[in-house]
Amino acid sequence: MSPTSDVILERMMTLHPKVIDLTLARVQRLLAVLGNPERKLPPVIHIAGTNGKGSTQAMIRAGLEWGGDKVHAYTSPHLARFHERIRLAGELISEPALTALLDECVTANGPDEITFFEITTCAAFLAFARTPADWTLLEVGLGGRLDATNVVDNPRLTIITPVSLDHQSFLGDTVTAIAGEKAGIIKRGVPVIVGPQTDEGLAVIEATAARLGAPLFVHGQHWHGFEDRGRLVFQDENGLLDLPLPNLPGPHQIQNAGAAIAALRSLGRDEAACEAAVTRAYWPARMQRLRHGPLVDLAPKVELWLDGGHNPAGGEAVAATLAQMPERETHLICGMLNTKDVTGYMTPLAGHVTMLHAVSIPGEKNTLPAEVTRDAARAAGINAVTAPSVAEALASVASGSSEARVLICGSLYLAGNVLRENG
Repeated sequence: MSPTSDVILERMMTLHPKVIDLTLARVQRLLAVLGNPERKLPPVIHIAGTNGKGSTQAMIRAGLEWGGDKVHAYTSPHLARFHERIRLAGELISEPALTALLDECVTANGPDEITFFEITTCAAFLAFARTPADWTLLEVGLGGRLDATNVVDNPRLTIITPVSLDHQSFLGDTVTAIAGEKAGIIKRGVPVIVGPQTDEGLAVIEATAARLGAPLFVHGQHWHGFEDRGRLVFQDENGLLDLPLPNLPGPHQIQNAGAAIAALRSLGRDEAACEAAVTRAYWPARMQRLRHGPLVDLAPKVELWLDGGHNPAGGEAVAATLAQMPERETHLICGMLNTKDVTGYMTPLAGHVTMLHAVSIPGEKNTLPAEVTRDAARAAGINAVTAPSVAEALASVASGSSEARVLICGSLYLAGNVLRENG
């Protein structure tokens, strides 16, 4: 019996001792063996940034597909199944196609070291090169300059969403250093859409673009996106758009929608495409309301939400979203990785939460123990207890206040577990 994709993916995890080891050399070597599929992709839109990459990509895809275009999309990490990372001409890759691609890449790589993300990125490029489409949307995995996706020499467009502190052990411990890594996706002469940035982050991006002669389209200078009377108003040199608010909830989605619309406008798309971008995008685990499934059945009167944000900017986005919601007793069920700034994530949430139930992330070796998450929450001024599991935390909330709001949050890995558990 031939192996499944899960079996091959498990084997791929052993090809390099480190999970993350940023360099382009291994990817370039394997791509050369595979016939350089990265040179045969449909026009590429390359997206980097600390927060908002996935939502921005989802909106751009919705806008392009509204116009009838076929769109490849690459994103990471996945939530419930690896197949989510590779979307071929609008459809998630099939199990037989994924298994065959992974097998081909493992064979081509032979005994050489390569990280899991690198070899699976090569598999995605191979799939994209072989399947006809109009566009390729590439989301950076980590950083930009040395990310495995950064081997496309001539993208059609690059986008840098807001840059903030995250992955400091790999990217540097200042916004300036991290922005330098993100700006590594900028290519000579290729237009760059820039989302809201700090002054120091923007200075780095502007300097890189100037050196490479890359035209800049910067939030607050060349385009503006804001909420006005329950509408999304977007303005650039081509005029003003009056659009519905994004269907992805949260005030931070205004800036993500702005970057997506700026991208679509730079590609010559019309107002209908821009409206589709903000009203038709779907992106799970970003303030996603869970309405069906076993977890929902556990506490049918509880308003259940899921979010995968995991850094200080993610905590601020969740806090701002909660602040806009109707007032209701709000509980967090939170699990985080031990590589994250837990205090930075918790601090903005303190004024919006009745109680936090800390859990360890099932099956994740880098999970922060529930007790540590609880203590960090308490230090940030949040009432907190531990719970053995998400289901037990939810049952505990429901027994005390059946009509509370519950947000499961703190990690995309926890979100993935929840989506699998909830069917």
